[in-house]
Amino acid sequence: MIFINVLTWVSIFANIMIMNYTIEYFHSRVKAEIESWPDGILADYARIVELLLEFGPSLRMPHSRALGRGLFELRPRCSEGIGRAFYCFVSGRRIMILHAFVKKTQDAPEQELKIARRRMKEVQNG
Repeated sequence: MIFINVLTWVSIFANIMIMNYTIEYFHSRVKAEIESWPDGILADYARIVELLLEFGPSLRMPHSRALGRGLFELRPRCSEGIGRAFYCFVSGRRIMILHAFVKKTQDAPEQELKIARRRMKEVQNG
């Protein structure tokens, strides 16, 4: 696998460059899901995360989209498919990746959004 531990490299890069934001994962399973994505989607995800770390809530389409009530999605894509990672901003300039999946249909399945919104409530309510 070409992109072994690409998320670790993104974290190292962010620490070296002293980015404006930090990334956290709701659960290790979320990070593991992303790391299991096809290499092309994973590479685009890593590139978009670097932009997110630098620009935070200023990052917009085509990389990120607001879904309402504080929930956002990262939009990595390549010839291998399309990934989605839902996230929110947490106090202290932290970004919490709540849920991730590879799209199989045009629209994000409602169940995936429900999972992300439930997790966002957990994060916000402590």
